[in-house]
Amino acid sequence: MEKDKTIDHSLRATWQAVAKLYNEQASKHESTMAIGMALLYIDFENGTPSTSLGPSMGMEATSLSRILKNMENKGLIYRERNPDDKRSVFIKLTDFGMEKREISKSSVIKFNEAIRQNISEEKINHFFEVTDVINKLINQKAIFNNF
Repeated sequence: MEKDKTIDHSLRATWQAVAKLYNEQASKHESTMAIGMALLYIDFENGTPSTSLGPSMGMEATSLSRILKNMENKGLIYRERNPDDKRSVFIKLTDFGMEKREISKSSVIKFNEAIRQNISEEKINHFFEVTDVINKLINQKAIFNNF
């Protein structure tokens, strides 16, 4: 089996290249890809409950806690108690966080536009179909169930 002919290798190598690209771009703005991603996942109008942020980003609580602490130290976010449930906390963007969010958003838009200019809509649709099937098989535990 040739590693460069396997689907998992292609996914991993491509994601690593994308992450490196985003981190290089983020470093120009004294940030990281993880912070940029978190800025995009936080509801810019109402904030986001801290408990729902990790799962929506596909991130473990420990990693997310570190990122949120870093973001708070940089003045990008603040925490606000939920008025309806004092046990939960909303993560909200500061004005500075909103500025950095716009930079992250424009980077994601530029990336997607560049890909769409170089790949036909039909192939992009096939890409999403393939990733949907991969995710369904994984979620259904249908890959290694007979192993």
